Amino acid sequence: MKTSLSATTGVAVAIPLLALSAAGCHSSSKPSTATTASTPPSAASRGTAPTSANAPATDYTKLLIHATDINAPVTFTAGPPIQNPNGRQGAAMTFTEQDGDHVIRDTILILPDPAAAAGALAAAKAAPPLVDAGKPVAANVGAGGTIISGKSPNGSQGVTTLLFTEGRAFVTLEFDGPKDIAAPTDFVTDVGRKQDAAIKQGLSP
Repeated sequence: MKTSLSATTGVAVAIPLLALSAAGCHSSSKPSTATTASTPPSAASRGTAPTSANAPATDYTKLLIHATDINAPVTFTAGPPIQNPNGRQGAAMTFTEQDGDHVIRDTILILPDPAAAAGALAAAKAAPPLVDAGKPVAANVGAGGTIISGKSPNGSQGVTTLLFTEGRAFVTLEFDGPKDIAAPTDFVTDVGRKQDAAIKQGLSP
């Protein structure tokens, strides 16, 4: 798009494995009536046959926002949702406007607990994958909301990144656009709040 809007959402996720269940069956042999003393059932007659099965993995793509949630002067189109990006529990999606000048990368990672999510946020703030990154700015989105702007590693694009957590989810929204043009803060915040609301509604504690 030809405005100062930049967009790329990077997110990412990981999917918790549900516990395996084991079921056993129990049977015992009756003592023979031909003897005067009862005979205890053998171990074989009491044998168990444990079974286990993997429960289906949780589909975290349901937590992602939709293209219609992006309020911009141009229309963004959503790419296919990605389950467990880079093998980590969560989900990711890329939104692109028609000219390809602006991209939003949305990544949700699901961590074991809120403390782990906060740790992932702290690590991302300490080492943003940007060139000429500016000072992090607090954003009123989720917990620990932070906006960091800079350039892509090859210096060809302007990049604005919003980081925040919601419970055990760690979210990265990356807005890519023309070089030296940062995405407007109010636009970034609006998209972030909609993503936060979707996680609150769809993610169990």
